[in-house]
Amino acid sequence: MEKQILIAGGGIGGLAAALACSRAGWSVQLLERANEFGEVGAGIQLGPNVMRVLHQWGLAHELTQVVAFPDMLRVRSALTGEELGRLRLGERARARYGAPYATIHRADMHKLLLGAVQQHADVQLHLGQWLESFVDTGKGVQIKVLDGPFLEGQALVGADGLWSTVRSHLLQDDKPRVTGHLAYRALIAQRNLPAYLRSQQVTVWVGPDLHVVQYPVRRGHWLNVVAIVHGKVRGDVSDWDHATHAAELQAEMGSSCNRLQDLISAIENWRQWGLCDRVPMSGPHEQAQGRVALLGDAAHPMRPYMAQGAGMAIEDAACLQRVLAVPDLLMGQRLQQYAQERWKRNARVQARSIRNGEIFHAKGIVRWGRDRVMGLLGERLLDVPWLYRG
Repeated sequence: MEKQILIAGGGIGGLAAALACSRAGWSVQLLERANEFGEVGAGIQLGPNVMRVLHQWGLAHELTQVVAFPDMLRVRSALTGEELGRLRLGERARARYGAPYATIHRADMHKLLLGAVQQHADVQLHLGQWLESFVDTGKGVQIKVLDGPFLEGQALVGADGLWSTVRSHLLQDDKPRVTGHLAYRALIAQRNLPAYLRSQQVTVWVGPDLHVVQYPVRRGHWLNVVAIVHGKVRGDVSDWDHATHAAELQAEMGSSCNRLQDLISAIENWRQWGLCDRVPMSGPHEQAQGRVALLGDAAHPMRPYMAQGAGMAIEDAACLQRVLAVPDLLMGQRLQQYAQERWKRNARVQARSIRNGEIFHAKGIVRWGRDRVMGLLGERLLDVPWLYRG
């Protein structure tokens, strides 16, 4: 059988996996259910742990054309606007972790990875193709494409997102859980904002039962804003993209400080989605079994409170590359090694993301304690060496 990997899903995780597998010397057949490649617009934060991988893949120059490099992360009270703590990024991140901290538009990240994958002749991309089912034969994996042929490879990587078909067949577990948090997101050209609202830094506004994150993308010319509040999803929870208006979010802001309310009011059109996740991973069986591996949100969907969802998918892909490059290993051994290397780190980030959400949204005496501790510890509290060092 040809050295071929099958990948379900053509988002950031799937494309990263395709690039990684190709770089390890394997041909790839990637199935994407959409009829064209594309990503819904939202920003992504790329910590040094992720930037190191992308640099190793030879994408440093392409990244500089589309990312922003914020020099500071500031945490502010959503109620008063007071600065609670700060973390230096910029040169400090490069010196401490060997790579910069960057921010990027999700569509730009997807386009960059797609361009890199298309330079590899051994990767074939199939649009409008749905994986209906698969069978691990022990000697390979056969997949059935909806209204299409069977395909065969030596392994299957499920990178098909939160509502993964591969996961449901492999683990036969419950659907993702609804968190009760709603995310409003928007993107605005900085030139369309008054000067006092423009920013080249990451700012996290924390307040009771809500928080807002803003940071530059597209070389600093645009500002990405995400506000997360508590509430119920309207409509289908699996449809993560609903149009909404500023008035709805303004009502959620309550007694937030003037500057934050000014930022929200300056943006007319917002998109909303309900946040879903799963409990943190409990073992390597949730990352791979036999000749089938899960990657990114299919394996470990996480809340966005560590800004590492896309990052962990890219780290998964880098690990997959390493195990596939090892000579003279059976495929089951390769994927078991992948699972053992990845599941504990992914579980830790999942758990920490949940905890961060509780801290960001704290109220009462817990909020008071949060603000005091952040003021006392500052950078020591906000830095995450175990994460950024990989």
